[in-house]
Amino acid sequence: MIKAHGVAEVTDADFGTQVLAERGRPVLVEFTADWCGPCRQLAPVLSAVAAEEADRLKVVQIDADSNPETLARYGVLSMPTLLVFRDGEPVRQLVGARAKRRLLQELEEVMAPAAPTAPAAPTAPAAPTAPAPA
Repeated sequence: MIKAHGVAEVTDADFGTQVLAERGRPVLVEFTADWCGPCRQLAPVLSAVAAEEADRLKVVQIDADSNPETLARYGVLSMPTLLVFRDGEPVRQLVGARAKRRLLQELEEVMAPAAPTAPAAPTAPAAPTAPAPA
C-alpha cells in the first residue's frame, strides 16, 4: 500500500471502530493500492490535508487488495476512491487523484460543523402603508 505520511491505516477488522464509530468530525477514507499510479500522486496531498485539517477531519487509508470486505460493502471499484463518513454514514464519494486545493474545496461542506438549529425569530407585522396620492 502507498503510505501517506501522518495518515493512519485501517483494515476490515478495525474499520468499524476507526471510521464508523467516529463522532464529532468526518472521516476521509482513501481506498488505495500499491499498483495505483494516481494513489502515489494523492499521497502527499492526503498527508498535507491530514496535518492541516486534523481538528476538522480524520484521514485514514485502507489497502484495497488486503481488505476486500470493506471494498465490497461500499461498492468501491476504482482507485483511488475517497469516501467521507459522518457519524458512521457515507456522505461523499470522490474518485481519482486531485490537487490539494480542489480536494479541500470539495470537502469544505462536509468539514463545516453542523449548524445548530435555532428557533426562527418571530416576524413583526408589516407596517400599514399610506395610499399613494392620486
